[in-house]
Amino acid sequence: MILKAFKEKSNQKYVNNLLASRKAAVNNNKVKTIAVLLNADEFHEFEVFRMYFKELGLNSPKHKIVAYTLDDKLEHNKWNTHYSPKDFGWKGKINSIELQSFLDEPFDVMICFFKKELLHLKLITAASKANLKVGISRTDERLYDLIIDVELKAINIFKQELKKYLEILNKL
Repeated sequence: MILKAFKEKSNQKYVNNLLASRKAAVNNNKVKTIAVLLNADEFHEFEVFRMYFKELGLNSPKHKIVAYTLDDKLEHNKWNTHYSPKDFGWKGKINSIELQSFLDEPFDVMICFFKKELLHLKLITAASKANLKVGISRTDERLYDLIIDVELKAINIFKQELKKYLEILNKL
């Protein structure tokens, strides 16, 4: 139990260092690839995002939907990738090759669709190389370039607002 607390502290310190050194540099390129980060314990209707990408005319095979769960035994045929606490080590070290490749991918937009403040979700968001990070939670505003503060049930409002802001930013 004490080691778990030390591990969380080291990971939180890693997240804080990433956020302190982060430079918000959103470019003017059009959106081609989108990543979605979900908390499977809060929201599990991942197919909504696949249909949304088609509505926006974004048909790239590089789109990814990644889910976080506290259950290590979750079937992962529903998501491109899923991860759990066992995929994280000390000082922000990622133990999963799939998750590390997700972090290294320079997505044009990353949608962080979760409300709960979980350290591992923050770590993935902070470590991602995505150009524009969009979130729905105000718990740590340093993580995102754009925050659309809606409830998880209001997915349609979120989709409308995201499309509106992407058009304003000339991303679509």
